[in-house]
Amino acid sequence: MTSLLGVLTHGASPEEGAVAGRANTLRAGVLGANDGIVSVAAIVVGVAGASSAHGAVLVAGLAALIGGAVSMALGEYVSVSSQRDGERAAGVDGGANPWAAAVASAASFLTGGVLPLIAVMLAQGAARVPVTVVVVLAALALTGAAGARLGGAPALRPTVRTLVGGGLALAATWSIGLLLGTTGVA
Repeated sequence: MTSLLGVLTHGASPEEGAVAGRANTLRAGVLGANDGIVSVAAIVVGVAGASSAHGAVLVAGLAALIGGAVSMALGEYVSVSSQRDGERAAGVDGGANPWAAAVASAASFLTGGVLPLIAVMLAQGAARVPVTVVVVLAALALTGAAGARLGGAPALRPTVRTLVGGGLALAATWSIGLLLGTTGVA
């Protein structure tokens, strides 16, 4: 059986082309979920580091959620459309559907991004940031493992890479928020 990664990188028969199209949509979905988790979490943790106001965290989180979903969908649509245009110019028919990839990317960004937003809004006081970090790291472990499985790779290295990247983003934005909040800038 051909791995999804093999189909994506080495060409495809008509049957494998359909698999490649689905694989591209799934890839966009995993990437969108991961980006939603990290982007929204980094913003809400940064704002929570600067301010204890629920309203400020909610507004920042919702703006990150909607803005990120639209940006991911647009980027995915443009990317897949450009790829498909090149394939058509080369006489290759079929390929991935840019609308399906865009919808998958936006929906998965929203799904991933809502997790840290819910966590930071439900947690109270000093537990707000730690609870959000735990929820985010658990979600990132799932997306890291899922991405590895889709690519036919062992899960450990991609999962650790995803956790480290997400953890660094959270640490950076929380530190900036804390610094700006305690200095009176925010």
